[in-house]
Amino acid sequence: MNDMKASNLSFRYKNGDKLILKDISVDIPAGEFVCLLGQSGCGKSTFLRLLAGLEEPTFGTIEMNGEPIKGAGLDRGVVFQDYGLFPWMTAGDNIMLALKKRFKDKSKKELKKIAMDSLASVGLKEEVFGMLPKSLSGGMKQRCAIATAFGIDPPVLLMDEPFGALDAVTRAKLQDLVLELWAKQEKRKTVFFVTHDVDEALLLANRILVFGQSPSNIIYDCKVPDEERPTRETQFDDSKVLERRNTLIKFINGDIASHIS
Repeated sequence: MNDMKASNLSFRYKNGDKLILKDISVDIPAGEFVCLLGQSGCGKSTFLRLLAGLEEPTFGTIEMNGEPIKGAGLDRGVVFQDYGLFPWMTAGDNIMLALKKRFKDKSKKELKKIAMDSLASVGLKEEVFGMLPKSLSGGMKQRCAIATAFGIDPPVLLMDEPFGALDAVTRAKLQDLVLELWAKQEKRKTVFFVTHDVDEALLLANRILVFGQSPSNIIYDCKVPDEERPTRETQFDDSKVLERRNTLIKFINGDIASHIS
């Protein structure tokens, strides 16, 4: 199991005097697809960095499998908005670099096979393996980043607004791709997906955590039963989905109004 747990978690940057996150406590069972939803600047990405081990809590704890998270690890894959590809390396070499760290006992031939399979799984052709990032579109770069994350096969996947810079059509295709890759696995990964888009959260998640304004806490925890999860065809027609959408917007806008006043 790869349960994640935050207990009384607070965070401020070392040279800062203002808390970014305050007293967050939440349990995430293994296999959930969790969207971290809230306005820009409310601390969602900071919480993700704490899960990744790229930052340390100021107060409280954050654990995986009952053990405190101490630093980054290959048990947590990360997909950033800026793709995370080294521009001087081909797409294939970028993927291979991560695979070498994950599968140290495999030969170069075996690693290349995993890389090629990973590219195919995200709908990219073989020739992409030898192309530099500057030759790829934004959508192709993000597919490479997703291929890398799924290729190292971590039980936990952390995604920080990965589709925020993409056009609407490419964004929709990659949303469907990630959801398909997650859903078809025998042992589903635990996914944390940062977004400020309510509709994106409703489409992807079976659990939505709404973050309030800084110093941020979880102001609403929304669990979505499997039988009530929308599809792209039903997300704007299903009355339960629309009701849930309105509730999420109400909590976000209510929190903003309380801070303004």
